Amino acid sequence: MSGTVLVLVAGPPGTGKSRLCARIQERFPGCAQVSIDDIKERLWEEYGFDDIEQKQDLERKALGIFFNEIDAALNRDTRSSDAGGGSAPPLVLSDYPFSAKQLGTLKALCKHHGATALTIRLTADLAVLFERQRRRDLDPARHLGHIVVRYHPGDTLEDRSSATGLLTRDEFYRRCTTRGYDTFQLGDLLEVDATDLEAVDYEEILSWIAARSLAP
Repeated sequence: MSGTVLVLVAGPPGTGKSRLCARIQERFPGCAQVSIDDIKERLWEEYGFDDIEQKQDLERKALGIFFNEIDAALNRDTRSSDAGGGSAPPLVLSDYPFSAKQLGTLKALCKHHGATALTIRLTADLAVLFERQRRRDLDPARHLGHIVVRYHPGDTLEDRSSATGLLTRDEFYRRCTTRGYDTFQLGDLLEVDATDLEAVDYEEILSWIAARSLAP
């Protein structure tokens, strides 16, 4: 396969997308990763927000930056591929709860750069996912901006369970069943059940990526 390969790790919140991305980076250390959570957190630290409307404005800005960074990574790695220096094409990696809303832009970017897309779609039991993402949101290591509707740099919250932006079970289920997280696909698809993270065959996933990245 010639040209850059864009690996998209898709699926609802809590399916272990970040965990899988870490494994992919270990196997393919030269890959460029674009993370929208990193972008959101940078914007929250730069601007802060006072209400849900301002937070949503920053999230829209983050999505624009996200696409720009994927564009730049594909452009950079396409030039690297054209220059030679290795048998395997470069990889660009990104994770997100992708849906049809992002499909058109990602498809256009791949077409513009002559890149090939691969989608790994993680699925899981919704009851398990709700509890998993709730534990993640309550973890002090997670940026506070994800679970509040007002944030400014330096803000803290001792009792995270009182955060104003925590999702209820009903809202979490609604998002997971109406936003198309379970149908997103760009390029070849590998669907993986991540209900039990310890049972996920990461080696199989990595081999799947390698086989398609090196395919003629």
